[in-house]
Order: sequence, then structure tokens, then C-alpha cells
Amino acid sequence: MPKTKTAALDGTTESGFQYTIPPDAIDDYELLEDLCDIDNGDASKITIAARRLLGDTQLEALKDHVRNENGRVPATKMVEEITQIFNESKVKNS
Repeated sequence: MPKTKTAALDGTTESGFQYTIPPDAIDDYELLEDLCDIDNGDASKITIAARRLLGDTQLEALKDHVRNENGRVPATKMVEEITQIFNESKVKNS
């Protein structure tokens, strides 16, 4: 039985950040482990999971997207954006 290739997932957060999740990030067991840890209360895994899902370049672009006038990246905004991306990727991938 031939394998079907998973397509990249494209999306846009409510604030307008456009992202593409590569196919290999969608089918990543270690990402699944990180997400399970997050669900079990280990919030420290959010940054690791976000990097696994988006990659370095897109994660840096997301930081720039939410960066405020003082040059800071608000953690609350990052978590909001990352949560939207995770939720959207779960919907599109199911």
C-alpha cells in the first residue's frame, strides 16, 4: 500500500501572522510528546513545541510580529499566537 504524502498546512492567526507548517512537523512523535507534557501542565514545553512546529525562521518571524514598541516580545501574546496555531493545525490535520 503506497504512503500518502502529507501536505504542508498554511494558516493565518487572528492578528494576521501567516505561517506554514511543514509536513514533517505534522507527523513528529517528539512534538506529540511535548504537547502531551503541555496538556499535563508542563508549560515549559510550549517554547520547544513551537520551535518544533514552526522552525527557527518562522518562530523568529512570529516574535517580530508580536514585538511591542519597546522591543519586547510579550509572553502572553506569543502564547496566544502559538495556541491558535496549534489549535488550527489540529483541526486541519484531523
